[in-house]
Amino acid sequence: MALRIDDISINTILGKGTSISGDIKVNGFVRVDGDIKGNLETDSNVIVGENSRIQGNVKSKTIIIGGIILGNVFATDNVKLLSGAVVIGDVISHKVQIEDSAVIHGHCISLKNEELFEKTSNDYLQKKAIKDRILV
Repeated sequence: MALRIDDISINTILGKGTSISGDIKVNGFVRVDGDIKGNLETDSNVIVGENSRIQGNVKSKTIIIGGIILGNVFATDNVKLLSGAVVIGDVISHKVQIEDSAVIHGHCISLKNEELFEKTSNDYLQKKAIKDRILV
């Protein structure tokens, strides 16, 4: 992805009632209030609204989740699950915040130390990839 100045303005909005099928790669801040059946990747931040549903993996710098994600969440900086959020999958980030009544059904890796985080998350993802290939 291209280099850009990081700011807080939202570059892409998937509005309520909108449904997308397929992988999405975005340069900049994304807000999702609709449904995605596919992976979402950005070099910036993601907000997943409380009525949204994502069936796929989400990769970003930070992510705030209010809706449902059926897939893995990987954020280099921070993941925050708001009250009522659901993640059925793994959560990997340096910092994870979970409010009351939020749900994670999967593994959670959250380490502040950069070196240990990289080693642990890479080891886990490699083991998971091997396991997934064996089960196919």
